[in-house]
Amino acid sequence: MEPSIPEQEETPKKPETSLEDLPGVGPATAEKLRDSGFDSYQAIAVASPMELSSTADIGESTASDIIQAARENSDIGGFETATEVKKRRDLIGKLTWGVSEIDDLLGGGVETQSITEVYGQFGSGKSQVTHQLSVNVQLPRELGGLEGSAIFIDTEDTFRPERIDDMVRGLDSDTQAATMRLHGIDGSPEDDFAIEALIEAVLENIHVAKAFNSNHQMLLAQKAKELVGQSSDSKFPIRLVCVDSLTAHFRAEYVGRGTLASRQQKLNKHLHDLMRINDLYNVATLVTNQVSSNPDSFFGDPTRPIGGNILGHTSTFRLYLRKSKGTKRVVRLVDAPNLADGEAIMLVEGGGLKSE
Repeated sequence: MEPSIPEQEETPKKPETSLEDLPGVGPATAEKLRDSGFDSYQAIAVASPMELSSTADIGESTASDIIQAARENSDIGGFETATEVKKRRDLIGKLTWGVSEIDDLLGGGVETQSITEVYGQFGSGKSQVTHQLSVNVQLPRELGGLEGSAIFIDTEDTFRPERIDDMVRGLDSDTQAATMRLHGIDGSPEDDFAIEALIEAVLENIHVAKAFNSNHQMLLAQKAKELVGQSSDSKFPIRLVCVDSLTAHFRAEYVGRGTLASRQQKLNKHLHDLMRINDLYNVATLVTNQVSSNPDSFFGDPTRPIGGNILGHTSTFRLYLRKSKGTKRVVRLVDAPNLADGEAIMLVEGGGLKSE
């Protein structure tokens, strides 16, 4: 049994403010800002003048004044003591992977307020992880869940409701019973009607959107921010955002070295949109990533994740999934700010991700 996770505090309510109160923001400009996801002083305060200028069709000087006013009227941008940082980090939730060895590898599970990247070759189990975590986030906190719902941005047509069905049925009976109680379902794991009701409840708490290209994917991330904010007062607030996969569209649309700078610039903005969701709403973000093979590598594993240094520096945790015999997968922690590198084994089975 993993150590109990402290009860998460609700995301503090933002004071009711009107964007029109900011200098230089009229009704038309305010509408453009809201349509682009800048619906609060906090969101504007962390934007760049260039970003705000292009969004609202205003000059950079005016954008700078708006950002400065937003900063003065919000609590973003100041210094704080390390004690305050520790208090905020005490609110971080740990989402169970469902495999105790991998939870140990991650220091207790997938962190909120962080981006966790999972990369590997096709068939290594990346999409299995996104499905499993979309189920696990809905478990009671004492069982490693976050008692929340999930957003699933699907770029490769990988989401399958049938897989969620399998994974809910694959939970052990005690976990099923506790999750039924959390969802307000009468019955027991032996009751077929109760299990069907649990599966339906879990599916209802996964919000899926299919991205057709990179621009649409970036727009969905902005829409996800709105949805997360709207859910903050619900019984199951959104606590997990999955993007499967993060780089597929960018890789397909930007081909050749001549487009590399444009691709990385857009990818960087997309990642920062996801980071804002994490920071503002205490959400965990898990992204999957494609890989390439380095032909110049004569020794070691030639597999390299797509996305370059932009993704490498932005991801808080990087995990490399590698195929092994049968249903075995090797999960290697490649990078983490406060954890040692290491490996663990998981099994990808009909009932979901399991310990060896």
